[in-house]
Amino acid sequence: MRRLTVGTAGIALVSAVVMTLNACSVAPSGAAADFSQTATADPGSTSLSPPFNRTAHSVDDPTSIWVVVNKARPFNPLDFTPPDLVVVGVPHVWEPQLRKPAADAVVAMFAAFAAETGLKMQSQSAFRSYATQRGVYDQDITANGQAAADTDTARPGTSEHQTGLAIDISALPAKCSLAACFGDTPQGTWLAANAWRFGFLLRYPADKVPVTGYTYEPWHFRYVGIELATEMHSSGVSTLEEFFGLPAAPQYN
Repeated sequence: MRRLTVGTAGIALVSAVVMTLNACSVAPSGAAADFSQTATADPGSTSLSPPFNRTAHSVDDPTSIWVVVNKARPFNPLDFTPPDLVVVGVPHVWEPQLRKPAADAVVAMFAAFAAETGLKMQSQSAFRSYATQRGVYDQDITANGQAAADTDTARPGTSEHQTGLAIDISALPAKCSLAACFGDTPQGTWLAANAWRFGFLLRYPADKVPVTGYTYEPWHFRYVGIELATEMHSSGVSTLEEFFGLPAAPQYN
């Protein structure tokens, strides 16, 4: 093996490099070393993803899958009807219609639930027109008074059911239908944990009444697409109002 010899100038150069490296690796007194400002991303790395684009779809356009409808955000026009409604091929109480993307997602979700649990569920209610919602709201007022009706039934022109993207789900055979106890059934617990996988959001959580304006509805799920549902699930934000920075809607304007 040939011996590597270093002259005086070489020794001086090496010493200078070592001193420079030591100086860079020692943090100032009382401070921790921080390399985050000088680190560069590996060009071949796929671990970093771009920020979620919250403007990819409109929250105002009634045809958008991200449209936000609540007590302070009525439809425009009030009697809007989705253009692509189809019959949803799942067990049901009333034959359900939804927009095509939501209908396909419901079929997939119901099939996954049956495969994973061996149990069944059914659609209780899906799309409701402006006129139908008028009848539902008036019936609730007659039975319970307007103040009570406004806590659990949307006024016509402000119902998510009119989007063609919302569905009420119940157990099959029926148990705790349209009641808070549905959240404790196998169907309710599975949906709360898994609906996001299929693009659905539990729209009216128990702890968000001051934001949504509605009492807890563990049976009501809103289709927003897998991309948004996954982002909300990952970030822990449970309402559309909070995610998009919109005002809470506890009451009608």
